[in-house]
Amino acid sequence: MNPMNSDTTTAAALVRASAAQQAAALAAGEVSSRELTRAHLDRIAAVDGAVGAFLDVDAEKALADADAADAARREADAAGEQVPELTGVPTAVKDLIVTHGQVTTAASRILEGWVPPYDATLVKNLRAAHLPILGKTNLDEFAMGGSTEHSAFGRTANPWDLERIPGGSSGGSAAAVGAFEAPVAVGTDTGGSIRQPAAVTGTVGVKPTYGTVSRFGVIAMASSLDTPGPMARTVLDTALLHDVIASYDPLDSTSLPDAPRGMAEVVRAAQAGADLSGLRVGVIAELDGGEGYQSGVVDSFHAALELLQEAGAAVETVSLPHLEYALDAYYLIMPAEASSNLARYDGMRYGLRVEPAEGPVTAETVMSATRGAGFGDEVKRRIILGTHVLSAGYYDAYYGSAQKVRTLVQRDFAAAWQQADVLVSPTAPVTAYRFGEKDDPLAMYKLDVTTIPANLAGVPAMSLPSGLSDGLPVGFQILAPQRADDRLYRVGAVLEQMLENKWGGHLLAQAPELEVK
Repeated sequence: MNPMNSDTTTAAALVRASAAQQAAALAAGEVSSRELTRAHLDRIAAVDGAVGAFLDVDAEKALADADAADAARREADAAGEQVPELTGVPTAVKDLIVTHGQVTTAASRILEGWVPPYDATLVKNLRAAHLPILGKTNLDEFAMGGSTEHSAFGRTANPWDLERIPGGSSGGSAAAVGAFEAPVAVGTDTGGSIRQPAAVTGTVGVKPTYGTVSRFGVIAMASSLDTPGPMARTVLDTALLHDVIASYDPLDSTSLPDAPRGMAEVVRAAQAGADLSGLRVGVIAELDGGEGYQSGVVDSFHAALELLQEAGAAVETVSLPHLEYALDAYYLIMPAEASSNLARYDGMRYGLRVEPAEGPVTAETVMSATRGAGFGDEVKRRIILGTHVLSAGYYDAYYGSAQKVRTLVQRDFAAAWQQADVLVSPTAPVTAYRFGEKDDPLAMYKLDVTTIPANLAGVPAMSLPSGLSDGLPVGFQILAPQRADDRLYRVGAVLEQMLENKWGGHLLAQAPELEVK
């Protein structure tokens, strides 16, 4: 095994190895899944007090899963069979995704202590491939936020600077991967909640084509937008996890029967050739800098474009004219769907129940008291907004009009694919900001301008690190047509390889070392 930046096989080197390197060590018998899982649990114990990536860690269960993975590998070897490549490699799961027998809270008081009686489909896929689950990662409550400051159970810090946000809402998953607490993790992306945290932590995150990773067992925020996806430190690792979690699921009515697979094979072929000749790359004009963009972000983006051209790609500017309305449309559609989905938390069926301090105890008073105590400010804000736009007299003016804009955005993408094979932009207009710096909700919402379009259109998108601005990571976003997730991985693999040749290694090698207990 050849861990990144290390010639040893100590526990510290193990956790810094890529998931593919860890898998190779497992296959070669150089390490067991128990040893690998134990090393990551020790890393969590050492640094997560400062990072706060995890809400729940079940070491006993993770080690039992690791023992099962080791047994599965021995049985397969004896029978001359193959196990999935990531068998025995530990992972982390966003606490928006239900796990049988392990607490799932959506980072909300209203679900505090809830232990689901079933697994989400993607968790079943993880278990079938024998990836030990280290624990459940922190998030903005019910995935509503872009900074992981809106968790009911404490914020998560960015491993690059513990006074800065790790992005959101999948900030816990991104921080766990970036702090070497987990080699891979699962997040969810409703308006950028995988890609933006990946961008600001120097990691890789993919929002797959909507419908290719099952949403069954993923606590719903906005059902037409929510998309689970993989997060890791390299494009190959992200592809390996993508291949595990993507599947058709009859329990999800939006699941596609032809989910793209074989992403790891695409990455390896791209790395071997490192040639993008004939590929048409479209730079989204409406997202190529301007007001609100840090100059370092734009500079990093354009430097990466030059590398794509060196690899043979043809780079041209492409316009999607209705993107100027996408942010407004999203912040009508998303809260409308969220207000509907969160109506189930009523204090009657499961989760928190609070009875009124005064007056009669009725369904209405219990619901009011429960929701008042159980939901945080940001969740309440979006429920109120969503309820308003769905109310009589406002539905057509707001929600109906937003859906029309969504259609126009989708048509813009359809036209763009006639001119380009992939589209690109900065993943986020700014690098990680300090805690409390964006206390104005509108200021935070505006930072989603680059990521929201992919969710409105249902297309796949990737963020990978493209460099640093003032010592903080910058993300490069790649978008592809529906079901063409392989294009993300082809372009991402070549660009990553060229960038690492330029840097002399992975970008995370430049991150400051966390203080270990």
